[in-house]
Amino acid sequence: MEDLRKFLTDKVLLFESDTLPPETEKVLGRLRREKSDNAVISISSGTAGIIAGSEKTCSAIKAYIDENEPATEFVKVGCAAPLNFEPFVCIQLPGKNKLFFRNITEEKVEPLLNGIFHNDINKDDLAGQRGTKGFELWPGIPFIDELPFFAHQKRIVLNNCGCYDPESIDEYIARGGYRAYVKAIRHYTYEEVCNIIENSGLRGRSGGGYITGLKWKQALNTSSASRYLVCNAKESDPGAFTDRTILESDPHRLVEGIAIASYAIGASNAIVFFRKESEHALRRLQKAIEYAREYGLLGHNIFSSGYNLDIVIRKEPGAFVCGEETALISTLEGKRGMPQLKPPFPTTSGLFGKPTVINNVETLMNVPLIMQNGPEWFRTMGTEKSPGTKVFAVAGKGRLSGVVEVEMGTTVKSIIEDIADGIKDGKELKAVQLGGAAGSFITSESLEMPVDYDIMKEKGIVMGAGGFIIIDENTCIVDLVRHYMEFIRNESCGKCIPCREGTGRMLEILDSVIRKPISEDSGTTLERFKGVMQLETIASVMKDTSLCGLGQTAPNPFLSALGNFREEFEEHIFDRKCRANVCRGLRTFSIDVDKCTGCTACASKCPVNAIYGTRLQPFFIVEEKCTGCGICFDICKFSSIKVR
Repeated sequence: MEDLRKFLTDKVLLFESDTLPPETEKVLGRLRREKSDNAVISISSGTAGIIAGSEKTCSAIKAYIDENEPATEFVKVGCAAPLNFEPFVCIQLPGKNKLFFRNITEEKVEPLLNGIFHNDINKDDLAGQRGTKGFELWPGIPFIDELPFFAHQKRIVLNNCGCYDPESIDEYIARGGYRAYVKAIRHYTYEEVCNIIENSGLRGRSGGGYITGLKWKQALNTSSASRYLVCNAKESDPGAFTDRTILESDPHRLVEGIAIASYAIGASNAIVFFRKESEHALRRLQKAIEYAREYGLLGHNIFSSGYNLDIVIRKEPGAFVCGEETALISTLEGKRGMPQLKPPFPTTSGLFGKPTVINNVETLMNVPLIMQNGPEWFRTMGTEKSPGTKVFAVAGKGRLSGVVEVEMGTTVKSIIEDIADGIKDGKELKAVQLGGAAGSFITSESLEMPVDYDIMKEKGIVMGAGGFIIIDENTCIVDLVRHYMEFIRNESCGKCIPCREGTGRMLEILDSVIRKPISEDSGTTLERFKGVMQLETIASVMKDTSLCGLGQTAPNPFLSALGNFREEFEEHIFDRKCRANVCRGLRTFSIDVDKCTGCTACASKCPVNAIYGTRLQPFFIVEEKCTGCGICFDICKFSSIKVR
C-alpha cells in the first residue's frame, strides 16, 4: 500500500506531461482492470441496489467464488444502470467483453455463474455487453450502450459511475483523478482558474443557473483574510436523488472539484453541507476525504505548492429551508436555520462574515473535467448559453427510472420517450414535474421544450436540483399540488408572514377542494370556487413579499397546475368528482342490496365503523361517517360495493 501510494503520488500526480510513460500506464491499466488474467465480477452497491437486495447477492457471489473460483476478483461499484435493473451485475472473463446482467437476486447467482464459467450463458437476465479494442466479442449479444436508456445520454458527470470501486482512491487516480487539481495548484493562479471556469460557461446546476466563474470572482475579489467554499449536498427536494447517487458512485471527483474551487477563490477551508438521511453516501464521502488527506492532497503546503486546504463534513439539521443559502450559513454558524435578507450576498459576506461561495454537487463535479479538458471542450456540448450537460433523477410513472445525464438542448420528450422508455402500463402522459416541491408542470403540449436555463426561465420553469417526475393519467393534479403545499407549509421557517400564513391558507383551501362539503347547497359551491380564486391572490402576494426563495416559489406548483389543468379543479369543486379517483374525500360508497350476502367482511374491516347490518342480511353504509378509504370496495368478494 505504501509503495503504491508513493508510486501514484510521485509518478502520476506529479508527472508534468499529460502523457504518462508506458511502464506507468501499464500499472494504471492493472488498477483499471483493463487487462486481467482472472475473471472480474462487479455489482452495483448504491442505495437502490441495497434496497433491491444487492447485499444478499454480494454474499452469494462471495460464497460461490470462495468455493469454485477463488482467483476471481470481486468489486463493489457505484450505480450505473436504471433502478429497474437492480441488483446489477457485471462479469468479465479474461480477454473478453464485459457482460451485464439485471435483477440478479440471491437465488440467481449460482446458476448464472455456473453458466458463465462453463460458457453457457443464460440470456434471460442479460442486459448487454461492453468492451474496447482488443477484447473478444460475445457473438449475438447486443451492446449495452445501444440500449435507448444509454444511447440518448451524454454521460460526463456520470462517466465514472459504475466503473470503479468508489472506496478506492488508487483506482480513481488510475482513471486520471486528481491530476487536474495538482496541475492547478502548481501551475495556475487563482484568477486563471476562475477565468477557465468562466470561459467554459458553466452555470450553477441548481436554482437560477448563475455563471459559476463570476460567482467565484466575486468572492476572490472581496478583500478578506479568509474565505470559505461550501458544497451544498443537502438535496431535499421531493423526487430528487442525483446527489446521493453521485456521492455513492464517484465521491473522489467531488472532493477534487471542491479542492479546485477552494483554490480558485483562495479558500483554505471547505465544508460539505450534507443531507441527514444519506448515511451510505456519507460514509463513502468521508472515506474519500480521509484518503485524500492521507495521500497529501489535503493539508499544509500541498505538493510544495504553498496552498493549504482542509475539507470537513457538516450534517444538516433536517429542515428543507436550510438548503437556502443564507439559512444554510446560519446553520453552519450554530444558529437557527432561517433565511436573511440579501444583499449582502454570501460571496461578499457569508459564513462568519467572510466571502463564501456555495455550489451544489453537480456543479463541482464538472470542475475537474473542465480543468482537464479545457473550457472549449465543455462548450462543444449543450447550447450557446447553457453549455454542458444536466443530470436528472427520473422518477414516477416512466417504464425506466434512475439518474440520467443529457446534453443541454435535449428535449423533455426525448427524456420521457427515449430514456425512460415511455409511460408504464400503457397509460397516457399527463405532465412532467420539474424543480421539486416549488417546481412547475410541463404538459404534453410543451414536450418539445429543450433543457435550457434561459428558455425554461422565459416560461416560468426552473430545473432545480434535477427532480424529473413523470405523471400519468391516474394521478390527480389537485391532490398532488395539495401534497406539495403541505410539504412546504410544514417546512416553512415561519419568519415572514406571507410564507407562514400564506402556505397554511393555501393548504386549507386545497383541503376543502378534495373533500365533499358538509352542505350541498349552491352557496357552498360558490364559496369553494371563491377559495380557489383567492389562491391566486395569495400566491401573488407570497411571490412578491416573501423573504426567501422558499416562500417566493412555494405557489409555483399551484399556479402551474391551475394554468394547465383548470378543468380538474372545476370538476372537484362543481361536480364533486376526481377523474383519477384518488381523492378519497370525494368518493361516495354504497352497497347493492341485491348482491350483498351479509358476510360481514366489509363491516369488520371498516376503520371508522361506518357499515352496519345483520349477518346474512344486506348491509348498508352510513355516508356521514364514511371517509372514502375504499377498504370495503377492495375486500368485497361479491362486487356489491359501488363507488361514484
